[in-house]
Amino acid sequence: MKRTAMLTQGILENDGNIEQVISRRDGIDDNLLRKYNIWRQDNDYPDALIRIMKDQLIMGRVYLSLASSQGETELSLELTRRTKEIRQALGQANLDSELSPSVSEKVKAMGIILSKAREQLYDCKSVIKKLRAMLQGSEDHSRSLHKQSAVLRQLVAKTIPKGLHCLSLWLMAEYNLLPEEKKNFGGQEKLEDTSLYHYALFSDNVIATAVVINSTVYNAKDSEFHVFHIVTDKLNYPAMKMWFLSNPPGKATIEVQKIEDFKWLNSSYCPVLRQLQTATAQEYYFKADHPATIAVASNNLKYRNPKYLSMLNHLRFYLPEVYPKLDKILFLDDDIVVQSDLTPLWSVDLRGNVNGAVETCGESFHRFDKYLNFSNPSISENFDPNACGWAYGMNIFDLQEWKERNMTGVYHRWQSMNEQRDLWKLGTLPPGLITFYNSTYPLDKHWHLLGLGYDGNIEAEDIGAAAVIHYNGNMKPWLDLAMEKYKSYWTRYLDLGHPFLQRCNIHL
Repeated sequence: MKRTAMLTQGILENDGNIEQVISRRDGIDDNLLRKYNIWRQDNDYPDALIRIMKDQLIMGRVYLSLASSQGETELSLELTRRTKEIRQALGQANLDSELSPSVSEKVKAMGIILSKAREQLYDCKSVIKKLRAMLQGSEDHSRSLHKQSAVLRQLVAKTIPKGLHCLSLWLMAEYNLLPEEKKNFGGQEKLEDTSLYHYALFSDNVIATAVVINSTVYNAKDSEFHVFHIVTDKLNYPAMKMWFLSNPPGKATIEVQKIEDFKWLNSSYCPVLRQLQTATAQEYYFKADHPATIAVASNNLKYRNPKYLSMLNHLRFYLPEVYPKLDKILFLDDDIVVQSDLTPLWSVDLRGNVNGAVETCGESFHRFDKYLNFSNPSISENFDPNACGWAYGMNIFDLQEWKERNMTGVYHRWQSMNEQRDLWKLGTLPPGLITFYNSTYPLDKHWHLLGLGYDGNIEAEDIGAAAVIHYNGNMKPWLDLAMEKYKSYWTRYLDLGHPFLQRCNIHL
């Protein structure tokens, strides 16, 4: 066994050379690292000794198991002690230069005990059997950690960061101190002016909403012609208003409403609200059970994410009711960043369709069969499983065509049919695909790039060419989960030096 020989005999034969490796001085013999790097002996690596130490730990575990099974108590104790020393000496080091100079003695001592164990215990079949068991154990542990990390990602994605919670509280306090005459926005005469560019944004996240609007206004040619209609909940209503009262986005017009003021949005009209009152829905979404496995826990957390129950999420199906005087509106999610002027979207000929959206299907991905249950006849008899999916997050809606086709009624019918969740599981995209089936016009792909909340392989060139980038997925840019390589596209539209952000220690 060549590896075992290098771990034991090779170390002893080159005692002086180890001191050179550990010393981290210039002029280390190039041949030395090649000799001690048991993984690739034809290249230089700055972690050659670390690799040997890791291999010593592996062989130490193998021989410790064999010694214990054969009753070699003294050898077992010595292997345990030396293995512990190597593990402590290795610590979190990634390079030989990060190791302590005293590690050479521990490596030599480990080499001696491994050599002794080899002489007393070595048996090829036993070693192979043990290594296979260790490999299987490592794979099982890796799978377990992967499932646990999925659960933790779901939990973190659902949690409001402390800084954002602090921000909302400070803004609410400041808003409550304002005189009544200063609590209103100007430009209210523009709210129903159909000659302007209107945006709908439904969110309870102040800082995310600010980035969406800031980025849109920054890249707009004439910001005074843009009107942003924000709907939030009563808990975040004061904070949302205070932010934009104290940080007006250029010359754009702002409207902030709270969803609780829409009295027509009740359980007698809205199937989702009605279904949430049923015992089966409450059992499904709210029961604090104890899942049998990590995988089940991850699945439950995904389905029970509060965003899927929030009416702010389902309000997108009621745009004509919310804005009855408007002809067209651009719907934006709160996890997007706008990178170019969006006004050309109002000039796109939707060719009689209701929804303009970027399609997301590839050769076999993101088609209807990914989102809908085609084993159910109601789905299979009415929809093509290979129909192309599209993205929510940046959609231009023709509200006149919407009303003529009664798209909200279509949504209500299918949502009512899905009370037992046997047509689709969760979210607003599946009912969106159903509602706007054969009523969606495919926009050019440059308008909307998705994946910055889960895909770490998006090219910078593609991001730069996109009009809108979307952080869909769990790794939102305001969370610790966010991917660092994408955060700057988001934070550039946020003044991190703002007193409110500083006060709440928000350093995204």
